[in-house]
Amino acid sequence: MLSNDLTSLITRIDFALISSIHIIFPPLTIGLAALLFFSELMWVRKQDEKWYRLCRFFEKLFIVNFGAGVATGVTMEMAFGILYGRFSQAAGPFFGQVLGYETITAFMYEAGFIGLMIFGWGKISRGMHLFATFNVALSSTLSAMWILVANSWMQTPTGVELHNGIFIVTDWLGALFNPNARSAFPHMLLASFELSLCFVVATCAWFVLKQRHVELFLRPLKYALVALAVVAAVQIYMGDVLGEETLEHKPAALAAMEGHYDTYDAQGNVNSAWHILGWPNKDGTGLAWSIDIPHGLSLIETKTWNGPVKGLNSFAKDEQPPVVLPFYAFRAMSGAAAAILAVAVWGLWLMARRRMTVELAPRNKLFLLLAVLMVALPYIAVIAGWWTREIGRQPWIVYGLMRTEDGMSAMTLGLAIFWLVGFAIFETAVVAGTIWFLAKVVRNGPDLTSKLPGEGHEHLGHLEMPASGHADHPEYIRPV
Repeated sequence: MLSNDLTSLITRIDFALISSIHIIFPPLTIGLAALLFFSELMWVRKQDEKWYRLCRFFEKLFIVNFGAGVATGVTMEMAFGILYGRFSQAAGPFFGQVLGYETITAFMYEAGFIGLMIFGWGKISRGMHLFATFNVALSSTLSAMWILVANSWMQTPTGVELHNGIFIVTDWLGALFNPNARSAFPHMLLASFELSLCFVVATCAWFVLKQRHVELFLRPLKYALVALAVVAAVQIYMGDVLGEETLEHKPAALAAMEGHYDTYDAQGNVNSAWHILGWPNKDGTGLAWSIDIPHGLSLIETKTWNGPVKGLNSFAKDEQPPVVLPFYAFRAMSGAAAAILAVAVWGLWLMARRRMTVELAPRNKLFLLLAVLMVALPYIAVIAGWWTREIGRQPWIVYGLMRTEDGMSAMTLGLAIFWLVGFAIFETAVVAGTIWFLAKVVRNGPDLTSKLPGEGHEHLGHLEMPASGHADHPEYIRPV
């Protein structure tokens, strides 16, 4: 392999690492913020102390995850300029402005209210605190919207023209509401809710399994299971909608994720089989072996018995994406989604059988154990879905307009290795630290003894001069 080929490979691996780590944090921030608002709303409306205790407990987990998301997000912003400088310059007229919109209308908006949400308990009225929590949830969702708009434009670039290596925006509405964004954003938003609900289910199930605060955590466990069953089912449908959009606008990507090489077989019949498993042959012109469901691909993608789906061999060799990673990533995502729905339905069945009471719930040990372990599934689904999406777009960084290697920064092999090692160390430290702090919060459990916050009458503190009167400055006395 030539040095520049190795440099390109390392740059791709580096950005894949950075984006794959970052993508696991924002979904929990988005979904958990909405769930915090729900639990606080229940407390404000019903004056039930249990909802307040749950809100404060999950707020600690939210803060840890939020900090990790910010840290890895800043790293990702850096990586665009360091690793893909030519793309950043070329796409700046659109991509840069959209990220600017995200900073102003979402990130700064969120920063203005998250301090009130975390430190405002008792310092502001309960209604104002609830309003702050609502705005944190809303701004997190807006942030995801802008990021998905930018990424979706890379998938289906509309409203721009490429002049002298620079993307000039000719239609802002067309660029912002590009075809992929209309299905990708709802799909990602549902993924955020699904991941957050799984996180809540796993946390609550752990406490019930350990028979700690069973009465406190059983109620949110049942609420979350009902919501998860609905969200998981809708998400599967939304994934099908996104697949239809991919078939229309990125047929090569769809062919790769389905391992579909030939539109027609040797006899001229539609090649309609769906490959459950398979592996490409050494020439990359078909599958060496596969386990198939006849007519499955046509039914899934065209909703007809023998509808043709364009195969990879219909595209030039240098415009075909890799097959193995998107093929198996897509199946990992789909399998995780099906497993999540199955566990949620199992939970509903236990509830219908009245086996999720305070007395009986801890006896469902197998279900509770699987519910705890299920927390890994949405993370697998999110990462696998991201790989399916990003690798399926290759060899384009902006689909059909700019190839990935043309968007990379010019750097030496040594510099590429330096950035890979540096980013890998940082990302590993963030993930390890996040897991450690999340586990610590869960081990410590909820605070059940502190007094409930009032209606904003607690003072912030006061300045007091020392008795000697010789201090250079007064001392700030915090309230107890």
